[in-house]
Amino acid sequence: MNTLAAPNTEMPAAPTAAHRPKLDAKPGPITLITFVGLLAAGLLFTAWSLASDVSASGAPVTTWVPYILLGVALLIALGFEFVNGFHDTANAVATVIYTHSLPPNFAVVWSGFFNFLGVLASSGAVAFGIIALLPVKLILQVGSGAGFAMVFALLIAAIIWNLGTWWLGLPASSSHTLIGSIIGVGIANALMHGRDGTSGVDWAQATKVGYSLLLSPLVGFGCAALLLLLLALRAFVKNRALYEEPKGSTPPPWWIRGLLILTCTGVSFAHGSNDGQKGMGLIMLILVGTVPMAYALNRAMPANETVKFVAVAEMAQTALNRSVPTSLPALQPAAAREALSTYVRTREFNDTVVPALAVTVGSIGEQVKQHGSLAGVPADSVANVRNDMYLASEAIRHLDKSGAARFNDETKSRVGAFRQELDDATRFIPLWVKVAVAIALGLGTMIGWKRIVVTVGEKIGKTHLSYAQGASAEVVAMITIGAADMYGLPVSTTHVLSSGVAGTMTASGSDLQMSTLRNLALAPGC
Repeated sequence: MNTLAAPNTEMPAAPTAAHRPKLDAKPGPITLITFVGLLAAGLLFTAWSLASDVSASGAPVTTWVPYILLGVALLIALGFEFVNGFHDTANAVATVIYTHSLPPNFAVVWSGFFNFLGVLASSGAVAFGIIALLPVKLILQVGSGAGFAMVFALLIAAIIWNLGTWWLGLPASSSHTLIGSIIGVGIANALMHGRDGTSGVDWAQATKVGYSLLLSPLVGFGCAALLLLLLALRAFVKNRALYEEPKGSTPPPWWIRGLLILTCTGVSFAHGSNDGQKGMGLIMLILVGTVPMAYALNRAMPANETVKFVAVAEMAQTALNRSVPTSLPALQPAAAREALSTYVRTREFNDTVVPALAVTVGSIGEQVKQHGSLAGVPADSVANVRNDMYLASEAIRHLDKSGAARFNDETKSRVGAFRQELDDATRFIPLWVKVAVAIALGLGTMIGWKRIVVTVGEKIGKTHLSYAQGASAEVVAMITIGAADMYGLPVSTTHVLSSGVAGTMTASGSDLQMSTLRNLALAPGC
């Protein structure tokens, strides 16, 4: 039976020069040409797609100022994803580099490609979960000066923090950074409008996100350690070389190498699928606020789906009206909108919420029916229709979660079906947005990865990373991030994998470098 090495009584040495991978190799000219070519192609494709969508929507161009702000905001959002790429990708490639499974430059290109594919394959659930953290008022008025200030503030703060922690070689979390920035913007917005700072954040959603960010490193640590122990103590894999540090710079046996490359690929794909959505959500928020005619509603929805949308709206309104006491006065659409906005912001249920929801649902269905399709909604009405849809969807979500309205099963079913129609009409991500983010994230993986790789490979434990440790940490990270993506939860690739490495070091009896772990814990976000 294989057993893990006993804890060392002496301080283990860092990887020696003979064992350390060659991290200073310069990329070849073909790599540089490919990088510049893809960057230029991505920017041109983004500009062309944006111009095409705006032209097809028929949105009037009265001034170029919003479009200039839109361009700046898009560049900053893509810049965040680029920085995210070279900051976080090191976590995926550190294990294959420090076990000599792949050459460093090839590893980062390989990881970048699968980050690219992961973004393209993402569902969008995480993207809109991130947006839900923002203050309701700013979401409804994101095209205003305050909305642009909010987006610029949170993105620039996140980029600066990411660059700072990267410069120090700290594997800090881009997810924590962005979410911390969003919460900070929400609190500042509430204080600026004379409200309690706590009212500026959807704390229920923030708590849900916080749990996923807090628990995922613990899952990474515990499960990676357990997996390593199972491999060794239960003798699932009897080859002793799996549990020892690499001999010189010789690559591992082909089957170990294949396992490590496979897990690196999975983590890269999962990272792209999860982290790429954070930038996509903010880009969609920017597009909706700046060019609502083109992006506020899903103009690609076919006519037969529009007929279904109207029918489901009518059934939902009828079901809601049965739940409204007849003694209550009828609400006008403007008053109903204000009542829903207050409820979504404060979560305080009262007798006007259900009547307001019924009126808003009816108004939405009538407007879509009147114009024949979502694409037929005129430019001056698009923003209001989209805002009504957002308020109705969020109100239904909170009512369903709290159970305050006490709907019967039929009403729950019909209202839930209408919420799905609302989400299909508003929660969509154009292909060009996915491609732009995928290119930014993928190219970012090829820049500046060395600092974080050295930290993960040398500064978490006090011994060289073994094959089994690298594979265990990567397998757990891949599964954890993939599962979080399925449930629409943002998690930190950095914390999951770094914690996994720490867990495997602990399980194998190696001491941890507590200064690195302390810095990692203290640098989650702004």
